[in-house]
Amino acid sequence: MARILMVLTSHDQLGDTGKKTGFWLEEFAAPYYVFKDVGAQITLASPQGGQPPLDPKSDDADAQTDATRRFKADADAQNQLASTVLLSSVKVDDFDAVFYPGGHGPLWDLAEDATSIALIEKAFAAGKPLALVCHAPGVLRHTKAPDGSPLVQGKKVTGFTNSEEEAVQLTQVVPFLVEDMLKASGGVYSKGADWAPYVLTDGTLITGQNPASSEQGAHALLKQLG
Repeated sequence: MARILMVLTSHDQLGDTGKKTGFWLEEFAAPYYVFKDVGAQITLASPQGGQPPLDPKSDDADAQTDATRRFKADADAQNQLASTVLLSSVKVDDFDAVFYPGGHGPLWDLAEDATSIALIEKAFAAGKPLALVCHAPGVLRHTKAPDGSPLVQGKKVTGFTNSEEEAVQLTQVVPFLVEDMLKASGGVYSKGADWAPYVLTDGTLITGQNPASSEQGAHALLKQLG
């Protein structure tokens, strides 16, 4: 049975707009059920533990999918999400793979979180599959490969595009743009059409461009686990 760690944000403030942010529901729910339906053992963690903040926009009617509707009717999954474990209590050795859902929240906390950075570096060095979708590739901002170079350097990566950020009118609000950061860190960045599924796998590193890429990203992770 595969043991998969899903790491969620604890950050709920959308910059200084006074609005709320957090994780994006579809990017959690779709992978969660991809993993659950193959019998994987899923552990949910966040920097502060407990219930991670949900981006209210991801709760809008037009953002709902089969996976989010399934989650809304799944008391067990809701209870598991409400009681995420502290990220600092997690040991990467206890898991076969790691998955980071996006939402804007991770750009503020997980991207700068020493525990998350160390976890990613350790998982990567140990050859464990690591998947990050939408804004979550932003959490690779300060991560290093074992040789000290930026982890994404020379790797095929994708993530939320500048044009997608422009479309949601948050270019001036986010602490950094995922596309720009990945390019600046030496990543071989590419993207598909805005809002269309686009997932890249380079070695054990899997990145997805946007919410539509979350399910495909989860399947790519399972494929790595064989």
